[in-house]
Amino acid sequence: MKTGAQLYTLRDFCKSVKDTENTFKRVKEIGFKYVQISGVSEPKDVKELKKILDDTGLVAVSTHTGYERIINEIEKVIEEHKILECEGIICPGLPMELHNKEGYLKVADEFNKIVDKIKENGLILGYHNHAIEFERYNGKTGLEILLDNCPELHAEIDTYWVQYGGGDPAFWIEKYKNRVSQVHFKDMGIIKNQQVMPPICEGNLNWNRIIKTCKKSKVKYCLIEMDRPTIDPFEALKKSLENLKNFGIRP
Repeated sequence: MKTGAQLYTLRDFCKSVKDTENTFKRVKEIGFKYVQISGVSEPKDVKELKKILDDTGLVAVSTHTGYERIINEIEKVIEEHKILECEGIICPGLPMELHNKEGYLKVADEFNKIVDKIKENGLILGYHNHAIEFERYNGKTGLEILLDNCPELHAEIDTYWVQYGGGDPAFWIEKYKNRVSQVHFKDMGIIKNQQVMPPICEGNLNWNRIIKTCKKSKVKYCLIEMDRPTIDPFEALKKSLENLKNFGIRP
């Protein structure tokens, strides 16, 4: 299992081409090789983005690409991912009106129509959960409805949001173990009775169990992310990387 940085953590430092260049250099200096493209405002040109990745020695393993683009522009999305040499097309969430049983079934149907084309191009289609997908409908969570009705869809399990939704991150990683190639490593802690996202291993999630389950389930990439870091985001990524070394995980 390899470690990467989810760039949404650094979105405030990727708002211009120059900022993105500098940010990618710092990410590489921290010790990362792999990244997930998310929250990068500039450059918008995929070829320019690929050049910055190459120049800094970073490898993009996936992107967060919006649902509407995946459904309506799949040919272009595939082309962009091939330019980036990036295997994962990950849907980061859904419009609110689709978060119900009928909506999840509709999304599963839409994904079923395009997933073969994605696979034919050597790519994977995945879905990233928040907490909302753990609401139950006749005993089944929204995440189960979506994944069970689209067997080729990968699950990008986000540890924080599973816990927030009342679930056990390790359980859900194991449940879909043949379909979880990437996991968001995100810790949950408490400061002044408010849930926060500290560096990995400095909160209260059971990282020993999560990491053992990831290894057993053959997760390829654990992507470190903090939506709202409790400290400087670059330092948070650095501390997280250092803490994970205690579990034998290297960049």
